[in-house]
Amino acid sequence: MTLDACFSSGKDDWETPDDLFNDLDAIYRFTIDAAANQRNHKVDRWYGPGGEVEDALSVMWPRDEGNIWLNPPYSRGLQAQFVKKAYDAVRPAFSPKSARVVCLLPARTDTRLFHEIIFPYGEITFLRGRLKFKGAPSSAPFPSMIVVF
Repeated sequence: MTLDACFSSGKDDWETPDDLFNDLDAIYRFTIDAAANQRNHKVDRWYGPGGEVEDALSVMWPRDEGNIWLNPPYSRGLQAQFVKKAYDAVRPAFSPKSARVVCLLPARTDTRLFHEIIFPYGEITFLRGRLKFKGAPSSAPFPSMIVVF
């Protein structure tokens, strides 16, 4: 078995557990789910297959329409693109009234993405234990974190 097999499922649309999302939604009142599909979206407005926009990376995310939830695809290339998009969506408007993007991410603190964007610009909360995504047969093989931009 290769190391890649331990960290990859070949699936990019793992659904956020309801209890975690509901706790965060009670704080942030999300208006858009920025990486979802018809089966796993958590907000009535979502970007992704079947949603308001098919490709969330191809549009500007609104800064003045409320907070955005992001559980991005976990493929490393796609994940980095979504995290950069989340940061860019709010970066020019850091103020108490601007929208926030709240991200569920693997806690990979050894990556360039973590050190160049997440750590310096995000508010990070590490989740205790291993998250079990909705519908997954077992817990994730990595720790997770919530990052707010």
